[in-house]
Amino acid sequence: MTTGQNHTPESGEEQQIPTRKRRSVHEGMVATMRVVRLGEMGAFLDAETGNTSDDVLLHTQQQTSTVAVGDEVEVFLYRDPKRRLTASMRVPKMKEGQIARMKVVNVSKDGAFLDVGAERGIFMPFAGMRGRPRIGERVWAKLYTDKSGRLAVTMEVEDEMRRASKPAEGVKVGDTVTGEIYNYTDKGAFLFSRERFIVFIDNKEMKTRPRVGETVTARVTFLREDGRLNASLREIKEKAMVTDSDAILALMRERHGRMPYSDATSPEIIRDKFGVSKAAFKRALGHLLKEGKIEQRDGWTWLTGENIEELKKK
Repeated sequence: MTTGQNHTPESGEEQQIPTRKRRSVHEGMVATMRVVRLGEMGAFLDAETGNTSDDVLLHTQQQTSTVAVGDEVEVFLYRDPKRRLTASMRVPKMKEGQIARMKVVNVSKDGAFLDVGAERGIFMPFAGMRGRPRIGERVWAKLYTDKSGRLAVTMEVEDEMRRASKPAEGVKVGDTVTGEIYNYTDKGAFLFSRERFIVFIDNKEMKTRPRVGETVTARVTFLREDGRLNASLREIKEKAMVTDSDAILALMRERHGRMPYSDATSPEIIRDKFGVSKAAFKRALGHLLKEGKIEQRDGWTWLTGENIEELKKK
């Protein structure tokens, strides 16, 4: 055989047919695809399967700019209501590995869907949740590609928060910081402030537990050597004492002027019933005793004087 001449394979000789490398496109991914034809409903994109029936529709309404045959377009792939693979030029507004505060647009028994700016919400599996996000809430989350090649989001952002944070400078004890709760541990909550400070709030410094994603303002209680802050969601002791005293009086009025709690009650019961430490409870009791509003007998606390008379009138 002479090079360059046509060659007819002899009997028994296998004919070598060049093959074209295919790729797999599927829902939940961003892909660059070529427009192969136009139709009444929009443009059709080459799925590179060798079968034109697999071409993916890029509906006119899902086009952010006019496309022509031969154009290479970046699209987000999803399933339409009839479960057909469909394309949209509205792709996520963030890159993989980036974190952002995202809105929860739907919740299911398997997870939730978050808005990243694409045509459809991106799935967050149950395992990637921090707490139980609700529709309409905003949470810190990261965009990534799961094992199946689909885009997904997770609220496991501790490493990313650490890299995005900066040391707290120019802050002093007593200042306030505002930000969102992004994680809980057994010891307390972590907040990412507007100044990009990481702030730890111990369990005992929270009267109630804010939801993950909730915006709170905390009072700085300690400046740590690692550049982070410790803070509290409680009022300063003087204000807290008055607030706690009012809560005790309100409970006693509901219970006809008495309650089975005193300065001898265990810290666990006090925290469960009033949401405060034993020390804070005793300060409030002491304040009420000093003002003559209560008295203690046999492990119980009773209203006295005008307080009990007002209750009788009711």
